[in-house]
Amino acid sequence: MIKQKWMVQAKTADFQGLGKSLGVDPVTVRLLRNRGLKSEAEMRRFLEGGKEALHDGGSMLGMDVAVEILLEKIRSRKEIRIIGDYDIDGITATYILERTIRAMGGAVSHKIPHRITDGYGLNENLIRQAHEDGMDTILTCDNGIAAMDAIALGKHLGMTIVVTDHHSIPFEEDEGGNRRYLRSEADVIVNPKQEECIYPYPDICGAFVAFKLSEQLLRKSDLSEEEKEKLWENLCMYAAIGTVGDIMDLQEENRAIVRLGLSLIHKTDDVSLVALMKACNLEKEKINAYHIGFVLGPCFNASGRLKTAEMALDLLLHKEPEACEKLAEELVILNEERKRLTKEQTEVAITQVLEEGAEDKVLVVFLPDCHESIAGIIAGRVREYFYRPTMVVTRGEEGLKGSGRSIEGYSMFEEMTKVADCFTKFGGHPMAAGFSLEEEKLSELKRRLNDNCGLTEEDLQEKVHIDAPMPMDYVTMPLVNEFSRLEPFGKGNEAPLFAQKNLEILHYMEVGRERKFVKLLLRTEYNNQFPGIYFEEPEKFKEFLKDKFGQDMADEITSGKQTGAKISACYIPEVNSYQNMNTLQMRIKYVS
Repeated sequence: MIKQKWMVQAKTADFQGLGKSLGVDPVTVRLLRNRGLKSEAEMRRFLEGGKEALHDGGSMLGMDVAVEILLEKIRSRKEIRIIGDYDIDGITATYILERTIRAMGGAVSHKIPHRITDGYGLNENLIRQAHEDGMDTILTCDNGIAAMDAIALGKHLGMTIVVTDHHSIPFEEDEGGNRRYLRSEADVIVNPKQEECIYPYPDICGAFVAFKLSEQLLRKSDLSEEEKEKLWENLCMYAAIGTVGDIMDLQEENRAIVRLGLSLIHKTDDVSLVALMKACNLEKEKINAYHIGFVLGPCFNASGRLKTAEMALDLLLHKEPEACEKLAEELVILNEERKRLTKEQTEVAITQVLEEGAEDKVLVVFLPDCHESIAGIIAGRVREYFYRPTMVVTRGEEGLKGSGRSIEGYSMFEEMTKVADCFTKFGGHPMAAGFSLEEEKLSELKRRLNDNCGLTEEDLQEKVHIDAPMPMDYVTMPLVNEFSRLEPFGKGNEAPLFAQKNLEILHYMEVGRERKFVKLLLRTEYNNQFPGIYFEEPEKFKEFLKDKFGQDMADEITSGKQTGAKISACYIPEVNSYQNMNTLQMRIKYVS
């Protein structure tokens, strides 16, 4: 199993006093403090904040110019072509902008690049196609910040180009490590990561940037206040879906938009979203960030991976119930196929690393027969298995393509920039990236990334950040219900995680469809018993038992016998609802 380092967060505060002022348990105050909140006002805003927690998009660099340009184009009925991206962020961003411009009477169309035939983002072929179609203006979302050549061609052809994006600004670095940030010839760029931008929270997704632009456009539109509010609420839901789907940190403004979006989803009558939730067997009143990230979101992404993201966008834009139900069902079927392919190729990738030896600190895995669209998912699975930055490379129609997923302390985008000459094209974030390269460069890429990486053995230990060592005996139903005020949980705002030693395993049982999960009965030092559920594969837990106690005792434990064996566990307390009964349950995340 991966080496782990359990780390207790040790931030201090007047937990008792703040708990009394806020009307919450001191443990909840500790959770708030661990999430970076210091003052009572910050904590109260976190617990109670709503729409006022969103920042004014008008402060974003280039926003005023973008609004002015688009208002003129809308009013003069100039043809606007939105160029999005084939993932959930790009799909929702495209929807937000098209729905807004159409509601304001603009002449608008869209093009979602095909992952295989077009590749990522704006390119010269898309520019030429738009020009041939009579487009006056190109409006990008979730892409465009690095499309220097394509934008230069668009300007040469006399087109207006408005870029909205959230990806890192491309740069060149000289021998002294000094950076020169690159800028295209676009008429205006709206991206909160621009160096001169004063927007207070730049770490938002492409759909959120699109939402900010739509907000500013709606403020200056001729729509009634009622129409503006209804449209704003609809777009807010999709900005929230894009935020969760693009795995943004659920902190500050991101948490605010997701919290608002979820509250709107719970009562939505949006035909498209209702159809997808129904196809996924979800009840809209119970939707949370997990369902967006791991149930609904993959259905959006499956269209762009295995067919075309236009399918998902069609679902969102067309509000006829029968058509939406059919499209939603097709997306669910596609996602099931994506799951099957992912499982097969992940097993191939892990076997390859094990056979070749896992000495490399940066893994570069070549899967020539893998569908290039699932390389990123597989990279994430391999990264989790070995806890190393991982790139999965596939053979495409025009050379090699790949995706990377990183670990804490290793900025994949910056490390790729150091070996930029290995790639024909690349882009991304500190934690994820996409790229293409010539096949003869593959071994060089692997060698240079490892030569440069500087990762230590400590860096390659997975860091488990524990909120507090807390006995399960302290957990009550009211306390768990109080923790729900910290939702939505996700990246950057994880569910409360506690740890306890000396938990005796009284009983072991494999449960669920195909016996995929482990259910434990645990006894604390105070002789109280609690059910624990371990959602990883049973084989992983069995491997842990074997390493800790030896094969013979591991066999006894997994046969259901009581052996007196004790473990330490990191756990998330939760309420298990079953047949109208609510009981406490501890979700076991890590064991030692």
